[in-house]
Amino acid sequence: MQAKKRYLLVLLSCAFLAYCYLGGYRLKNDGYEFDAKELPTYRDEYDTADDHLGGNGVRRSGAFRRPNNIVNQKCRMETCFDFLKCSKDFRVYVYPPSGSEEGMMGVGAEMPLVPSAAYQKVLDVITESRYYTPDPSKACLFVLAIDTLDRDNLSADYVRNVPSRLQRLKYWNGGKNHVIFNLYSGTWPEYAEDDLGFDTGQAILAKASMSISSFRPGFDISIPLFHKNHPEKGGEPGFVTTNNFPINKKYLLAFKGKRYVHGIGSETRNSLYHLHNERDIILVTTCKHGKSWKELKDDRCDEDNTDYDRYDYEILLHNSTLCLVPRGRRLGSFRFLEVLQAGCIPVLLSNAWALPFSQVIDWNKAVIWADERLLLQVPEIVRSISPKKIFALRQQTQILWNQYFSSIEKIVFTTFEIIRERLPGEPVRDGLMWNTSPGALVTLPQYQGVYPWDHASPMDDNFTAVIYAQLGAPLTQTSPLYRLVKALTKSSYTCMVVVIWANEKSPPPKVRWPVMNVPLHIVHQPGTSARFSPHPLIRTEAILSLDEDSVLTTDEIDFAFHVWRNFPERVVGYPARSHYWDDAKGSWGYTSKWTNDYSIVLTGAAFYHHYFNHLYSEWLSPLLLKTVEQSHNCEDILMNFLVSHVTRRPPIKVTQRKQYKETPPQTGTARSPWNDPDHFIQRQTCLNTFAAVFGYMPLLRSNTRLDPVLFKDPVSNLRKKYRQIELVGS
Repeated sequence: MQAKKRYLLVLLSCAFLAYCYLGGYRLKNDGYEFDAKELPTYRDEYDTADDHLGGNGVRRSGAFRRPNNIVNQKCRMETCFDFLKCSKDFRVYVYPPSGSEEGMMGVGAEMPLVPSAAYQKVLDVITESRYYTPDPSKACLFVLAIDTLDRDNLSADYVRNVPSRLQRLKYWNGGKNHVIFNLYSGTWPEYAEDDLGFDTGQAILAKASMSISSFRPGFDISIPLFHKNHPEKGGEPGFVTTNNFPINKKYLLAFKGKRYVHGIGSETRNSLYHLHNERDIILVTTCKHGKSWKELKDDRCDEDNTDYDRYDYEILLHNSTLCLVPRGRRLGSFRFLEVLQAGCIPVLLSNAWALPFSQVIDWNKAVIWADERLLLQVPEIVRSISPKKIFALRQQTQILWNQYFSSIEKIVFTTFEIIRERLPGEPVRDGLMWNTSPGALVTLPQYQGVYPWDHASPMDDNFTAVIYAQLGAPLTQTSPLYRLVKALTKSSYTCMVVVIWANEKSPPPKVRWPVMNVPLHIVHQPGTSARFSPHPLIRTEAILSLDEDSVLTTDEIDFAFHVWRNFPERVVGYPARSHYWDDAKGSWGYTSKWTNDYSIVLTGAAFYHHYFNHLYSEWLSPLLLKTVEQSHNCEDILMNFLVSHVTRRPPIKVTQRKQYKETPPQTGTARSPWNDPDHFIQRQTCLNTFAAVFGYMPLLRSNTRLDPVLFKDPVSNLRKKYRQIELVGS
């Protein structure tokens, strides 16, 4: 019996081998060539999405249409980018709109096009920024003047004949080193993500509503979908000013928006009514949109429209703990930025959406992921979130909104900074810098010292005094400059004194200066902004900025330094000023009158952090620095703008001193610009110019004044540390 089984097994094996041989021979004779591309795929295209989505990675099933030679899927920085163009500096060139440089004004060329309002904002923030260069030979990146934001061919902003226009660009070079901004791609009914209507070549896509399958890691940039009226600069701050108790608002989860009866994106929104309970979960939709909604409406339209009209969108937004952000026709939607600003924690229902700037932003700290296919699990997910996590998520929404999304300028600059960090030799910010306040855009990675907001690192216990001398007055033992330097030598915290001699006359020789126990350096450097240059001589974090005619005692200097060490991210000093809105003139006003609040502490007698010198020289818009140099004025106001913009904190005034300068000089001596009648008018003009360039008014008011302990208390002077301060008149 066993022998029969063995013979049967051998026979079957021989038959199988013969079949394989004859079958393979037949295939070869038929000339069939195996091509893996012809085989159908049963693999979910989002099986590898988890690494991009973090621990809450989700997938979306369905057919996936590969791009049809529109986007080069194999592009990487190493293969589609010329690093040599960025070897000297990171500059961005914007093609001129006239078309003359592009070679488009010849015979048969298309007429130049006017970009949409949104794209014009993109171009404006670039050309007014520190990135811009008018010289294409110095450019690392190139940005088109052709409006590519809206590539829906049914849109009024759709630009035709883009392929032919691109071929006429002098520096196109197959798209290498170009950045293409896009918000909408494809059109009804498919809204194909890859359908831009032209070949992007080797260009980097800065695109909204990108899916993980089409996103090229390390090359493309996913940007948010923003309204055409999104602020160009500045932008409104987040709506959450404090973390209020109780932690949960009136509604736990809310959504109000339109739904699509049919077509792509309709399945998710059409099912939301299953979760709506009219108590703590409010999810209302309407199909009442479009020209033919009545012909296309389904059985639920009338009921949904009634529920939709019962709730106000703004009230829902501000009174909900979490807000649902379902996909629309495309993966991204305007709702995402709206809920971020409102501090309503986003609950995302958009499977495989590559979130904006996900290369650097840790979205797991700001959003909740849900799965479109598991819609009924959403209530259980949102009810399981702890109050502690809600606090953290809400706070992070405000940080991200304020630092990266509140204006088109921030969106564009974030795009550029991500690309910059990919270049060889460029310093890279870590995740902590990107995901904490004040954010990466105001954090210079090449700075080697301690940042002002890094409270974990101890600050220096001494300071560098920087005296700005522009009058060129003779240096005598009775002159204000001589007495000021002498007062600085008596402070035990003075590390060095640097005199910025901004007058055309030569500075006095060192033998004329008082004898000092600390180094004295005299730098002959004309220019109004010279006082804020990051001089290599300065080695301390703390800088005491002084005008040459400032009058301060050693006790006042020491006390102000003690206060600054507790608030290193602020300007701490003596002379206070204020700004106000003038309704009659429709502009900002500047006043030196003493009131109950202030918003500016002049740097004629103030402490600030050395890092702000680097921001002032390397980060500010060239338009701001040009305004200061042309007016020979307002550099102290600009420094206050800068510090308040970065930290969102007001300055701090110390003690009661009001007059911090010497009395006006007599006739025949150098005259201070503060006594010029046009000086005040110039400063008011500067205030409005700065606000226009920043896009908003960053100055913040404060009514706080810090005095020493036991200040003017009826106790013995022996118990007081800063005894001379009380002797100073106001």
